[in-house]
Amino acid sequence: MAQIKPIILLDRDGVINQDSDAYVKSVDEWLPIPGSIKSIAALSKAGFQIFIVTNQSGIARGYYDENTLQAMHDKMNLLVKEEGGSIAGIQYCPHGPDDDCTCRKPKSGMIENIEAQLDLSFEDYPAIMVGDSLRDLQAGKARGCSPVLVLTGKGRETQYKKIDFHFEVYTDLAAFTIATLQKYS
Repeated sequence: MAQIKPIILLDRDGVINQDSDAYVKSVDEWLPIPGSIKSIAALSKAGFQIFIVTNQSGIARGYYDENTLQAMHDKMNLLVKEEGGSIAGIQYCPHGPDDDCTCRKPKSGMIENIEAQLDLSFEDYPAIMVGDSLRDLQAGKARGCSPVLVLTGKGRETQYKKIDFHFEVYTDLAAFTIATLQKYS
């Protein structure tokens, strides 16, 4: 019997593209981490559904607007498509840390939206949340996803935080992709 391929949820900044403490504010500043686009395409071509789950408080802070964010996502989607892959969906939280929304990670509202879209629960269907921060791992864990930390972005700092649950660690999205393709081939 074939193994069920998990849904893969990816944080954006620090996992797919280079992060910045000054925020990624334009299409020109949106720079993919080497290997990340090919990794998404490879996972997609192997039959995995890929969703992006990203906090984008730069909108609430007035650093960029939703049209600029959409242009960044269009660039990401185009690059993945040029490599033969696709992204099934993008969930983003435009709120700031003090807005008390239900979508901003570590809360799990964006992941719950994906579950509703797919009409399933990650408590019952396998899913992996790949991120570079504790809040990524916490949001995924809260919905039953297997948490994975990559050491790009803020990942190296995150690995030394006190985290009271198990998670896997990979150097980057490419290393995670290689291991995942081997595991589910």
